[in-house]
Amino acid sequence: MRFLVTNDDGIDSVFLHCLIRALTAEGHALVVAAPRTEQSWVGAAKSRLRPVESRSADKGFGCPTWIIDGTPSDCVNIAIEHLVPETLQPDAVISGINVGLNASLGFILASGTVAGAFEGALHGLPAIAASQDLTTQIYDELKLNGGRPDAAMTATLECSARHAAALAPGLVNGTAPGSFVVHNLNFPYPCRPDTPVRRTVPARVVVPRLFGPAGHDGAHRMIFRAGEDLSPPDLETDRSALAAGQISLTRLDYTRLGT
Repeated sequence: MRFLVTNDDGIDSVFLHCLIRALTAEGHALVVAAPRTEQSWVGAAKSRLRPVESRSADKGFGCPTWIIDGTPSDCVNIAIEHLVPETLQPDAVISGINVGLNASLGFILASGTVAGAFEGALHGLPAIAASQDLTTQIYDELKLNGGRPDAAMTATLECSARHAAALAPGLVNGTAPGSFVVHNLNFPYPCRPDTPVRRTVPARVVVPRLFGPAGHDGAHRMIFRAGEDLSPPDLETDRSALAAGQISLTRLDYTRLGT
């Protein structure tokens, strides 16, 4: 298959590179269009109020690659419409792997990763978002180490990427063009070759108090919170799958928003 790959952590994210390697190992043809810098929590924002620059780059992926100074939605839109040659137009868009989960209503709608995939759906393509759950300690260590995972995290990440690459063709083949569907994958930590896949729905998580009080400069700053899960106990949710050490697979059907 031909995939357009993007993310919201930026072109230099090891998590993106791992997904690219796994898809390439499965024999898929890729084009990559990723943000120049991290674009987490931007949702489906597009850069309406400023021009967006794009440039081709050789990042060692072995495929056409562009760095775009915009959001994940900008990346997919600009790549499909202006950068990718007609002969390489993708069969689907895959976004990720995100550094951290994108599970629950409180996170899905804010996710740049999910939005990158949704931009593919807005172009009539099947779309997949992939995210890697992490502990707070591992996330903090990643940031301290410049985004470079240790051996244990690398093993999980490579396994998650292989799962994503193996699942992708079936998800794409099962999605009709113009369906407005995003398949949202979340991988647990740790993730292993035999980790089962569970079909889920988004957890009903509220996420209040994401910003702290004004500091000495009068500015409010974001404080990450996992939120409070209000899901009924019998609901098969993405958050409960991750808590059980399972891969969460949620079909986000945007045509059902009015039902």
